[in-house]
Amino acid sequence: MLHCPKCGSYVKEEELYCVSCGVELPKDIHLRSNNKRKFNRLWFIPIITFVIVLFAINLFYNFLQNQSDQALKRYELGEKSLEVGDYKSANEYFTLALKAKPNFIQGKIAQDFIQKTASVKALLEEANQNLENQEFQSALTKLNNAESLLTNFNGEAITHLVDEIVLYRNTVKTKQLKSLLEQNPSIDELKVLLWEADAINNNEATQIMENIRNQIVDFVFTKASEQLSENQFSDALLIVEDGLKYAPNSEKLLSLKTTIEKEKVSFEITQQQRIQQAIDTAEEEREMNENDAIELISVKLENDNQGNIVVKGEVKSVATIPVSSIQVEYSLLTNENEFLTNSVYVYPDTLYPNENGKFEFTHYDINQNVKKIDVNVNKVTWYTNY
Repeated sequence: MLHCPKCGSYVKEEELYCVSCGVELPKDIHLRSNNKRKFNRLWFIPIITFVIVLFAINLFYNFLQNQSDQALKRYELGEKSLEVGDYKSANEYFTLALKAKPNFIQGKIAQDFIQKTASVKALLEEANQNLENQEFQSALTKLNNAESLLTNFNGEAITHLVDEIVLYRNTVKTKQLKSLLEQNPSIDELKVLLWEADAINNNEATQIMENIRNQIVDFVFTKASEQLSENQFSDALLIVEDGLKYAPNSEKLLSLKTTIEKEKVSFEITQQQRIQQAIDTAEEEREMNENDAIELISVKLENDNQGNIVVKGEVKSVATIPVSSIQVEYSLLTNENEFLTNSVYVYPDTLYPNENGKFEFTHYDINQNVKKIDVNVNKVTWYTNY
């Protein structure tokens, strides 16, 4: 329908005049009407194209989504199979997941894990063979290699497998420890084995560790006690403190350490007392050696064949060191009146502790009966040699 340019009424396209007002319609109005209809039909092409493309995209998205859903379901089934250790079924599910979605990264990782698992199982079998042949180090190397294959993976199945490897490694180390202990290792080797046993997490290794610790404690106790008996307190303490590094809660060693410390204090006090006593004794000896070193044993008078008076005597050294040049001074008396004083040297010249010496002197100018004369020793002098 067209509009009259004058009154605006609707007119048919084939009419030349407006029915309402009778005005002749312009000739180009029909041309404009045809162009407008043609223009309106061109709009349908991009709209229809857009709808078709949108529909195709939706179909493709649904297709991809269906692929992802199928791949995910099969992947989850594969994970469940892994959790129960059914690697064969797990591998089949992962393969199906990749068929459903070839670029499914999780599926590729899981399938790679299955392949690594096969290598791990092979290494575990080799390690078991090494263990049966007591090739402990080779077995441990195999187990380390097996664990390294799983480094880039995670998940519950990985955890179970790693736990299995760790458990088997502890078994190998435990048997290795028992084998080494059968070879009667030295105390230093036992100390190293103690740390190795402590690093193993199982009950058997714990028992072995306690046995090793008891051996170390017994050895340390014996050696420290030997040093203590010889009053080597510092060495004894060093031995005990070294032992406590390996058995810090040992009542036996802790008690011995307390004993050593007490004995050390007691010994030092006693030693100080002995030193003081020695000093006092030395002073007493010095005084004695200077003042009372010579003891008079006897002194007497005799007449010789010519009637001369002979003075004879004997002394004893009570000094603690040699003394020499011992001189005895004496007096001759009649009726208690002194009439002569003289001195004489003892022979031998040097007397050692507890040795006796003699002295003798003949008075040729005195010719009297000895019964009328008395002798009295006035003093004794000497020199100490030290």
